[in-house]
Amino acid sequence: MVEDNLGLAGNIIDYLELEDMACDHVANGIAALNLMNAQRFDVIILDINLPKMDGFRVCEHVRNQGDDTPIIMLTARDKLESKLEGFQMGADDYLVKPFEMAELVARVITLSTRRSGQIRKLQFGNVSLDLKAQIASVNESLLKLSPTTFKILQVLLREQGNAVSRQRLIDAVWKDEAPESNTLKVHIHNLRKLLAQGGSNIEVKALPNASFCIALTSTPSSKKVADDNDIEQTDNKQERR
Repeated sequence: MVEDNLGLAGNIIDYLELEDMACDHVANGIAALNLMNAQRFDVIILDINLPKMDGFRVCEHVRNQGDDTPIIMLTARDKLESKLEGFQMGADDYLVKPFEMAELVARVITLSTRRSGQIRKLQFGNVSLDLKAQIASVNESLLKLSPTTFKILQVLLREQGNAVSRQRLIDAVWKDEAPESNTLKVHIHNLRKLLAQGGSNIEVKALPNASFCIALTSTPSSKKVADDNDIEQTDNKQERR
């Protein structure tokens, strides 16, 4: 839930908990985007009049990221123009304050069962993943990835530049089947090479503490391929720690 009225937010949280629904809360638009990048939710309850970034812009940003999580907008604005703008930004429902808590809960339940909230498309730089079709592309040109490499890129793109630990990648891609010690390194190497050869403007960066992230790069693709051995040496140093 994104609501800057702390009294109202507290009441909503209490009521949702009575209905056995867990609810995370932030009070401004920027914090909302950070929370949504870190976690996945069944429904988003979103106020419009927010500090730092209003609810319309938050909703627009969420949809531009390909996130299909159902969104209920809460607002004191009851004019048709405001409702239409909310729907144009991608909201699924619109509830005018004041409202009955029972009605809010009913709408949350309806939206959470109607749609899964699964992300259908991921985008970072000029690289996009169609998760339904399992297709990767660079500027709409097909990028041929193996199923395993596709999964690795999917995990990294979901984090939108945030660090992902080596162990988290292994758990997400191989689950209970632990790969051989150098398997992830080989797939990361191949992914870097394919991204560079495909003309992408993103790269997989090695970070401290055996982590990785996706980042934009201004380095020409040919140089990225040539420099890949240097990056691999960084990975080796991290694995020895």
